[in-house]
Amino acid sequence: MDKLRILSVFGTRPEAIKMCPLVKELASRPGVESLCCVTAQHRQMLDSVLDVFDVKPDWDLDIMTPRQTLSTITSKCLTGMDEALEALKPDMVLVHGDTSTTFAGALSAFYHQIPVGHVEAGLRTYDKYSPFPEEMNRLLVSGIAELYFCPTEGNRENLMREGHRENLFITGNTVIDALRTTVREDYRFSTEELNRLPYGEKKVILVTCHRRENYGEPMKNIMLALRQIAEQRPDVELVYPVHLSPVVREAVDKYLRGAPRVHLIDPLPADEMHNLMARCYLVLTDSGGLQEEAPALGKPVLVMRRETERPEAVAAGTVKLAGVVQDDIVTMAERLICDKAAYDRMAHAVNPYGDGQACRRIADAIEWRYGLRKERPEDYRA
Repeated sequence: MDKLRILSVFGTRPEAIKMCPLVKELASRPGVESLCCVTAQHRQMLDSVLDVFDVKPDWDLDIMTPRQTLSTITSKCLTGMDEALEALKPDMVLVHGDTSTTFAGALSAFYHQIPVGHVEAGLRTYDKYSPFPEEMNRLLVSGIAELYFCPTEGNRENLMREGHRENLFITGNTVIDALRTTVREDYRFSTEELNRLPYGEKKVILVTCHRRENYGEPMKNIMLALRQIAEQRPDVELVYPVHLSPVVREAVDKYLRGAPRVHLIDPLPADEMHNLMARCYLVLTDSGGLQEEAPALGKPVLVMRRETERPEAVAAGTVKLAGVVQDDIVTMAERLICDKAAYDRMAHAVNPYGDGQACRRIADAIEWRYGLRKERPEDYRA
């Protein structure tokens, strides 16, 4: 019997961090041929993750262009996937999460009548414009997919309410698997600026901010809040790997550059980001993935957004919504900086996103679905 051909499709740095461990897990299965197609929606940041995990794509669409739009990303992914699917002839396509690559990859597979498995399925805010365009991307992919790999029970319940009843698996999140590979106590950063940070003496705060729905006034408020925290807290150092988006960089230059004790650095490879996270005191972010990663390392997270599709983290106490109002962000950050009890409650809360075995559960589920395994894998329970 020929091997089961599974094609994993991704194009951004966060997707790559979460999918590379799965690509390698599938490659370890004797009955599976694990293939990888990247769209390079984010070229430079994607390549750094591929290097960290030693994953070599079988197909590269290389679509990234300066100041690309959602329409150009989606259309170039969709047309590029035609050639990839015809050449690689997969039995199943795996997509991850909610990017434009995710939607276009799933839609292209549907056009070719190839089954789709959705990794990190079932996340919802039920506001189609926040996060934008991610919320609508994942809703559309749910309508196409045939296998759903849900990080949590809440994600599965979302899908069941929407009428999806079959092939729903609770797996945990693959990002926890990735951390087991990248984080080391003896890690040294590639730049002396990060090696020299006073991790034990001062409170190092890791910052990310890049989401489209925060463009404009919300991003201005976030930048001013970060500046205020830095100016009024001599015991704090902010480290901000600045996203390559020109919109983000313009906002950083206008409102944050020159602030005291603020380190504005280029985006980090996955291993450097994970190890910086492991050594920092607190995370301020509008990212989705960091809401899962940081709690696994015992770091509280303040989310600079109006809502989150990860309510499990809020319920568990590992994450708090800070919103996008300057005073609110400053007040919530100040509390965690000054109130040890409040900090410890978040730092010691149980992360609901997994035990580092998500990739194994997903691979088991795929093998079960295609008759390579007799028993359905057990669901993850937090």
